[in-house]
Formats: sequence, structure tokens, C-alpha cells
Amino acid sequence: VLTCTMSATKKRSHSEMTKAEDSDSDSGSDDDGPMVGEATGSGARQIIVVLDLASLETIKSKRGEFELLNCDDHRNIAKKAGKDPAEYRPDILHQELLAILDSPLNKAGHVKVFIHSRTNVLIEVSPKIRIPRTFKRFSGLMVQLLHKMKIRAASSSEMLLRVVKNPISRHLPAGVRGYCFSKGGKLYNPTTFAQQLPEDSPVVLVLGAMASGAIDPNDHPYVETTDMVSISEYPLSGACAINRIMGAIEHHWGVV
Repeated sequence: VLTCTMSATKKRSHSEMTKAEDSDSDSGSDDDGPMVGEATGSGARQIIVVLDLASLETIKSKRGEFELLNCDDHRNIAKKAGKDPAEYRPDILHQELLAILDSPLNKAGHVKVFIHSRTNVLIEVSPKIRIPRTFKRFSGLMVQLLHKMKIRAASSSEMLLRVVKNPISRHLPAGVRGYCFSKGGKLYNPTTFAQQLPEDSPVVLVLGAMASGAIDPNDHPYVETTDMVSISEYPLSGACAINRIMGAIEHHWGVV
């Protein structure tokens, strides 16, 4: 497990509300080689998780420092900008990343993670990164990433986080099967869902990282519209849903 460097973000003369990337995320780079811990084999028994519609925007504070826009610390600023403060929940992404990266399935080398923000920034996550446990430190890490486009390991030059070019399909294996998760999808027992996953090819699982709303399968052409999945008859938090899904796949694949 590798930790990342945390350095102060350089001040910039932006407007009060800033977005990390333009709508195409064109300045993302794929030229830094494979991520730390990235699978290099045939890709069998690999779960690619896409955390979609994450809230990742930076804001310049009165102290001149950039911060991650969130509903607790920037409610009044968001309202003045005509935005709904309740939609700014980067803590949801934080909880989901912890659930994925701490899972035995990830530690066994079967998981790859991408983050897609509401502002169309695409981020590749190394499965070996150790995400900060506190939200304050996580926010600082995300601000640094959004401004510098990449985060390297503290003890080496290994890449842990990086902004990459859209669309996400360019980073997925050809013909990959995908599933979107939604409360309104077809109801599965998590164990039954895990049992019907292919074991000889990678699978993409798309989960929301937003406070409200639902994933649009039309945004994910590798997902059939019939492949909307629900794993409970009750509404679940993203982290809870991830724990159920990962636990079921671990049980089916014999990962302890």
C-alpha cells in the first residue's frame, strides 16, 4: 500500500467558483505508463468500478487557498452562485473509495477504479493507493489532483492518481460487459448477481457518487439499458451498496 504526497496548491487568480477541468478533460494525460498495482495479465476476473457523477469542484477561499467545494463549509457561497448546496457531497466519493480500496477483492488484485465527475473530469485510481481516512485530508488531496492533474507516491515516482482523457471507453477492454446500479433497476440478491458475472473477462460496475438522482445508462454505451441492477429493495448509501457487491463477489470467487 502506497501513500501519496501532499503539497500546498499554488494560488491562482481564478473566479471564486472554479472547475478543475474543461468539459472534455482534454489536458488529461495517459503518457505516464501503468498505474501502481495495475493489472497486466489477461484481465480475467477483473472488476472495473466507475464512480459516476462525483462532486469534485474547487473554490478559492477568502484566505486565497483552494478548497474542495462541499455543502458543510461552503453553503452560503454555493447559494450566492445559484447552486444547490446539497448537491456538493464529495464525502460520498470519499466513503465509496474507502469501501472499494479496503475490500479484500481489491487487495487480491481484482479491482480497477475510475472516477467520473459531474464536470466531466475522468480520474484513474491506482488500486494500491491508501486514501486518507479523514475527509479534510482527502479534500486536500483532491484539490492537489485537480490542479496538478496527477499524484505520485511519496516514496517513489509511481503514479497513484491521474486525470485521463475522456471518454472512459478508451480505457476499457473492447466488448466489455457493464452494469449500472440503481434503486429502480432489476432486483437481484447480491449472491445471485455475483454468480452470473463472467469469470473469463472483465466486468464494469457503474455506481453513483452523487447525493441524489440516478445514473443514465445512455452515458455508458458499454452498458445495455436492460442491465440496470438493484441489490436491495431498500435505498442504500453508495458505500453500503459497494460493500454488499464486493462481499458477494468475494464469496463467489473464494477471496477471504
